[in-house]
Amino acid sequence: MKKILITGSNGFIGKNLIERLNRTENVEILTFDIENSINDLERDIKAADFIFHLAGINRPENPEDFYKGNSDLVGNLVAILEKNKLNTPVLITSSIHADKDNDYGKSKLAGENLLKEYSEKTSANVYIYRLQNVFGKWCKPNYNSVVATWCYNTANNIELVVNSRDAMIEFVYIDDVIDSIVNHLDLEKKSVELNYTVSKTYYRTLGEVADLLEHFKNNRKTLTLPSVGVGFERALYGTYLSYLPQHKFSYELTEHSDARGSFVEILRTRDSGQFSISTSKPGVTRGNHYHNTKNEKFLVIKGEATIRFRQIFGDEVIEYPVSDKKLEVVDIPTGYTHNITNTGLEDMVLVLWANEQFDQLNPDTYYLEV
Repeated sequence: MKKILITGSNGFIGKNLIERLNRTENVEILTFDIENSINDLERDIKAADFIFHLAGINRPENPEDFYKGNSDLVGNLVAILEKNKLNTPVLITSSIHADKDNDYGKSKLAGENLLKEYSEKTSANVYIYRLQNVFGKWCKPNYNSVVATWCYNTANNIELVVNSRDAMIEFVYIDDVIDSIVNHLDLEKKSVELNYTVSKTYYRTLGEVADLLEHFKNNRKTLTLPSVGVGFERALYGTYLSYLPQHKFSYELTEHSDARGSFVEILRTRDSGQFSISTSKPGVTRGNHYHNTKNEKFLVIKGEATIRFRQIFGDEVIEYPVSDKKLEVVDIPTGYTHNITNTGLEDMVLVLWANEQFDQLNPDTYYLEV
């Protein structure tokens, strides 16, 4: 069982690291944060097999607190290690601002240097991560992350203040940070390198970030969502959703109803089509049209139905009986007029996917009886 000490355990990176380690076998987590004493720190350092030093100060009221929360705390940690003749591996999260000529940068650099000296004296492995602009769930808004602040403000209908839309920022996602730092837990050999950065980063302007967040917010009205399956957009969308107020997790959709049943659009995407749900009363037939280019997929999730096809220049009618007893997707080929009839005794529920958003000016839908 490897005992892992995490300082700053209640912070943004600390919480995400704990979440990861909770899913890791043969690990015991020791935590240290602002409410703990120096005696608690010494007790846990003596027990630890590896130390993640994540604690630090970003925005104190007094400049001297930069040094108390950054370099002085590292000094206490190193003093305890040396006092007890330990050479425990230490990973510290520093900042890309460590080379800046300000109190924050100077305090971070001083902490780095203390750990370098500790490594030289004891041959202990030390890993110094100068982190870029980290974003993700559980980051405190209105503190030191523009993404956290803007996600919180957007989710709570607070206007964003964008002073420089063209400013290019290097971002790194919290999951990528955790992926990188936990890799050092299994390294037994002496580390030659001391300085590290997270290699997977994203460059976006502040204007691009603000526009994406506006699209995320408007999705509930327009039902149109930008591409959020990969990369920065995936990470930002997941982050944005984590800042939704608890009473605003859900939103209503517009239902179009008539004597036949109902139709509801669920989601539109920029490049992957749209999703909808249709209900039909017993005996009701919908469709009797064909498409030249648009393609659709049908899935009956409640009830029974028959989907019929006819090639528009042919006479043969092809039938596909479907029901919720056997979930199967039916492709709607182009050039085939088609319909679907509820053949059951209860309302039939159909999930539809189309490869494109519905365009009233060019619907690519032409009436023709099957």
